[in-house]
Amino acid sequence: MGKEFSATGQQKVKSARFLGRFVRDRRGSTALEFALLALPFALLVFAILESCISFAGQEVMANITDDVARQLRTGQLRPADVAGTKLTTLICGRLEIIVSTDCPDQLLVDLREYPTFADAATATFTIQNGDVVLMQGTNSQTFANTPGLAESKNMLRVFYKWPVMTDLMAKSMANLSGGRTLHFASVTWQNEPFGN
Repeated sequence: MGKEFSATGQQKVKSARFLGRFVRDRRGSTALEFALLALPFALLVFAILESCISFAGQEVMANITDDVARQLRTGQLRPADVAGTKLTTLICGRLEIIVSTDCPDQLLVDLREYPTFADAATATFTIQNGDVVLMQGTNSQTFANTPGLAESKNMLRVFYKWPVMTDLMAKSMANLSGGRTLHFASVTWQNEPFGN
């Protein structure tokens, strides 16, 4: 029994000496520090890049929405010019500088006439079950494309389901199903008295 005890004791002493040498040895400290900081640094870089690209996409979409609304307001675009899927095709054609080829599938457009600006102000939206739902007060609505004629009050709302490109960020940035986040732009105006 004495030999077993002394062998175990010697093993503990050797382990303690090895641990002491390991703690005092500074040769691998840089590699260890880098390994500890690499993941948080990479996450920070990816978060910054993801946010910048997403913000640029949002701004491009807002500018396109403003431009299309201006053309509708001045009569350059008439209801026949944006009927059916023409409005979605028009916006997607301008968005192709920054979005992928899935634009028609991920773009939602709502253009409608309102009797007053107060009615337009009650138009909102919500996200339910990972999808966009339009609301008018407390009632849900379907997406429409019903622009008004001269001097009518209109609202154009554009939604794009932007893909979160970095898998690590998808959980924290995505607010829609499929790892996407919602980009949104809205313009409300009164048409000029152009000839119908």
